[in-house]
Order: sequence, then structure tokens, then C-alpha cells
Amino acid sequence: MSITRLSLTDFRSYPDLLIEPGPGLVVLTGENGAGKTNVLEAVSLLVPGRGLRGAPLVQVARQGGAGGFSVAARLDDIELGTGTQASAPERRLVRINGAQASATALAEWLSIIWLTPAMDRLFMEGASERRKFLDRLALALIPDHAVHATRYEAAMRQRNRLLSSETPPDPEWLTALEQQMEVHGLALSNARERVTAALAGRLEAQPEGPFARAALALEGWSSSDSLQPLLKAGRARDAAAGRTLAGPHRVDLKVTHLAKQQAAERCSTGEQKALLLGIILAHAELVAEQRGQPPVLLLDEVAAHLDPLRRANLFDRLSAMQAQVWMTGTEPSLFSEAPAVATRYTVRDGAVLA
Repeated sequence: MSITRLSLTDFRSYPDLLIEPGPGLVVLTGENGAGKTNVLEAVSLLVPGRGLRGAPLVQVARQGGAGGFSVAARLDDIELGTGTQASAPERRLVRINGAQASATALAEWLSIIWLTPAMDRLFMEGASERRKFLDRLALALIPDHAVHATRYEAAMRQRNRLLSSETPPDPEWLTALEQQMEVHGLALSNARERVTAALAGRLEAQPEGPFARAALALEGWSSSDSLQPLLKAGRARDAAAGRTLAGPHRVDLKVTHLAKQQAAERCSTGEQKALLLGIILAHAELVAEQRGQPPVLLLDEVAAHLDPLRRANLFDRLSAMQAQVWMTGTEPSLFSEAPAVATRYTVRDGAVLA
């Protein structure tokens, strides 16, 4: 499924924008700061979450604008829209085919995966960043993943507040919250484990190529563990720590360079980027296989550090997926190996020009 029409109003640097991209590769080139990544960020808000920058919604609205913003897209015969109003700049509004909907409902219609320069340090950051990355991969395959993640986090926050209160918490209320954490935590963990196993199998079966193959594994709490007794037994410990110390929110995604049998965090910067790109490409193929349609891919500055051979290989592989792929770069020459049918735009002075 491809975005055939994208409309922005008061979004970042764009007071108003309307473009109608083609179904395959969509290339946006322009100087640094021209607004290329802003377009990708707008597309990324068409699924649950805060988009590829993770920014608060109030920061997304254009400075000097009315105070809110809107992103609208057409996908074949489906209309998706999201945004905010000036009166409630942090309250996200969503419409699907003109009807009001929840943000989590967007995942039923569209899968979007992105790769940005900020993610180059994924293997060097803390475990929380890798969990967010894994959850985005899971969401593209399992639309209700966001619902379980949201409800688990909400129950955990309530439990933490109860445990940190000066008055003794109601044991029955704590038990009810811990039961919710177990239900949604189990669903959360099952989804992560299924996606990790399926993606690891696909990566292992791939032939050696220009993008390094990765071995994937989860470390920490698993769905085979019983969470509720663990939470009940750990109430005093969690109260002293001020946070919940056991559960699926403590899991880490471990990545290993298969050919070198070396942990990703010990690989070179170039190897880490190749591992990450290989994971993204394999995941896109997995989504296409399991959901019957490829995801929309957002690749920010993806070609900047690739030699011509790897760039050509990347564009060939992306074209073979028959996915819509939005890519940015500072120079048109970075995409000279891309198919001639790619939709190409120049981003300049707050405008996107064909």
C-alpha cells in the first residue's frame, strides 16, 4: 500500500504542502535544514507513536502558525489524518475515512518503518532505545501491539505511584494493577519474541551480501515467566527503588554480527550501520510476507555513507520489494543508481518541487 497524496498544514517548516508521490522510490534532495526530514516525520505520524523524531506534539506545530497542525494522506481508497488543535496542542486527533479514531487504530491500515542517522548509535545506547526499536518492528507486524504496550505502561505507572505514596496502598488495587500488567505484559512479550524469532530466522537464511547479517536474541524477562507473583513479591523492593524492577519493560534486544560472531556494540561504526540496515530490509520483507503488503519505508540520509556498489545493491533490493520507500539526501548524485521511474523532489525554501 502506497501513499498517493500527502497534505501538510502548519507542520514544522511547512505552512502548506501538497505532493502526490508515486508507488515506488520517492527521493527528496536538498541542503541540510531544507526540510527533507520534516516530510518523513509527517509520514511517520500516520502510525501510532510520536514519529521518527519522538518529539512532543507541541514542537511539531509550525512556529508562527495557528498553534495546531495536520497531516493527511490518501492510500488508494483510504483517507488517514492526524494532527492537533491550537486549544489542545498536546492532544492528538486521528481520523480514518473521515471518522474519529484512536491513534492505535492507524496500525491496522498502514505499516511504517524508518531508519534515521540518530539510530546509528542504537547498539551503543541503553536498552530502552532497543526496546523502542523492537516495538516498532513488532507494531508493523502485529497492529494491536501498541494497545498492549500502552496499557502495560499505564498500569505500571499507577502501581509505581501507589507504592511511592506516603499512605499504605490498597492491596486489592495493587493486585488488580499487577493482574493488568501480567495480561498485557504477556501479550507484549509474546509479540516481541515472535517477531525476534521470525526476523532472526530470515536473517540467518539470507546469503552473504553487502549488508551484514545479524543474529538476534532477547535478554531478560520472557513470556515463560509468571509476572504477577514476581510483582507481588517485589513490592517492597520496587517501593524502595521508586520503579518496577522486573517485567517486559526490562528486556533488551541483543544483536550479533553473524559472520564475525561479534556483539554489535563491539563492531565498527560502518558495521553497525550495515547491521541495522540489514535488519530493516529483512523486516520489510517479513512484513510483506506476513501481512500481504510491504510497509512504507522511511530512510533518512541512507545513501550518504554507502559506496556506489552498495547504493546500487540497496536500490535494487528496495525496488524488488515493490514497497514505497521515501529517501532523503543532500545531493541528487547519491541516487543516480536508483531506477529512472523513482519520484524525485527538490526541497528548497519551504517548498517541495517535482
